[in-house]
Amino acid sequence: MDSKDLEAEIHPLRNEDKRLPETPGNPGHADEKLKSSPRQPRLSRCRTVVFFLSLFVCLFVVFVVSFIIPCPERPVSQGMWRIDYSAAVTYDFLATEDINRDRIQDVLFLYKNANGSNNFNLSCTDEGFSSPCTFVAAVSGASGSVLWERPAAQDGALVRCSVPQTQGSRMSSACILVGRPSSFVAVDLFTGETLWSQPPGFDRNTSDLSSLLQLPDVDADGAPDLLLLAQEDKEVSSYLYSGSTGRQIGHRGSLGVGGTAGSLLHVTRAGAHYILFPCPSSLCGCSVKGLHEAATGGASPLRRDLLWERMLNTTPHGPLGRSPGALRHLTHVPGKAGEDLLLVTSEACVLLDGQDLTPRWTFRTAQVFRKPILGHYKPDTPAVVIENGTGTNRQILLLDLGSGAILWNQALPGLPGDPQSASLPTADHRSAFFFWGLHELSELSGTNQTRPQDAQHSLYMFHPTLPGVLLELANISANIVSFQAVLFEPSRHAACVLLMGPAGPDTPGTVSVAKHKVQDLVPGSRVVRLAEGGPDTDQAVRDRFSRLRYRSEA
Repeated sequence: MDSKDLEAEIHPLRNEDKRLPETPGNPGHADEKLKSSPRQPRLSRCRTVVFFLSLFVCLFVVFVVSFIIPCPERPVSQGMWRIDYSAAVTYDFLATEDINRDRIQDVLFLYKNANGSNNFNLSCTDEGFSSPCTFVAAVSGASGSVLWERPAAQDGALVRCSVPQTQGSRMSSACILVGRPSSFVAVDLFTGETLWSQPPGFDRNTSDLSSLLQLPDVDADGAPDLLLLAQEDKEVSSYLYSGSTGRQIGHRGSLGVGGTAGSLLHVTRAGAHYILFPCPSSLCGCSVKGLHEAATGGASPLRRDLLWERMLNTTPHGPLGRSPGALRHLTHVPGKAGEDLLLVTSEACVLLDGQDLTPRWTFRTAQVFRKPILGHYKPDTPAVVIENGTGTNRQILLLDLGSGAILWNQALPGLPGDPQSASLPTADHRSAFFFWGLHELSELSGTNQTRPQDAQHSLYMFHPTLPGVLLELANISANIVSFQAVLFEPSRHAACVLLMGPAGPDTPGTVSVAKHKVQDLVPGSRVVRLAEGGPDTDQAVRDRFSRLRYRSEA
């Protein structure tokens, strides 16, 4: 057999002259394929070059980002800091906000002095006030350094922070201060600059500035508006203001009652806004829409709720329902379908449905003088902390918010001037609670502390996973004007913020603001056992508290 024939048998598809066979119907097709075949290797080489060039560029970018461009430095947050102001007085006001945008909460407070701190060359006369005057100050939560401060009122009275403001095309945030005898100022929360200053319009002889409430935008200028309630003579007057300029909207109104301590802005499930306030043995309310229409004489964009209008008995400012005893505190609590209302009276604590105001439960107690605080005793189950009694008869009660049942109670004698209790949500969907008082009454009878007012304020920490233990974190001998437990960084560290100063406005002294990281206080704390025995040693208890992690509110 010829070698060519043998090769053809072995490779029947191979064409000896490397050309595709021509077909009778398309004789030029093979020629076209033959012409394009030399371009194939060239295209493959181009693809290879592009691939490796892209790979080189990606590796170069990763190298630049990883090794040449420095990563932004995360600010180091000090566990403890303190700043002092001499010859000053302060007010019961503390607020937190990330002012310098370092993702760490900063602290806002008020103090009254002739001049500001040494870091800022500011005086009262710079803002038109006589000396001494009230300054609003912002302090870094990370280091305690003063971020800004500014004279804002002659004598501070009401403050509301984090109020949205329109600054041209951007949104900002402000602290609104209503001061005595007659000042109304908005201060930029991030820079400390005065955004606007207006005469408030109320009488200089107004005896009491009751409440400063934030309303929806009723004048359509893009910013929430404000409602001021002030006691004038024997009735409470209402003043509406534009939140973006501070100018008064319409004229003065009246609530037709003689006192509104503890007023609350409530939104019904129909989206209607009502002001709730205490009346003798009853809960009273009035429509914000009605106040706006009476002040301006025109239509209001706000809504009315027909059910609430019927409960008001067709009167503009009427009782919504009777309460057992004199109403002391009124606060919002989370409900099943919106916010419910918790009333604290001289005889009982009552939870009302937020829409029809029907009682959900009643807890009979006679001596609750402080505003309740919220937390979680069981995972994701809201609870409320009630302080029943005063002095040596004080008792801490944790009630299930859904049923009013007692979850935990403990006798904890209190001292005059003890701050309000506080709570912080923990990562296990419970809460850590902070109480002030004295667990052992013998501490009042020491040789150097013969009077209750001379005893030290003791701070206790409680967590529901250890119901038989309190952790005594600190003892403070100074007068505490205000106290807050704050999560300065999400999931990182919680701290206690103390505002300390003279007990009265007429005796200037040292005003101090201090931060104490909770985790740093635990190792030196004292374990207080509420029951005999217990499976854990004192050190094991401290370790469990040290391992607590905190979470931000939803």
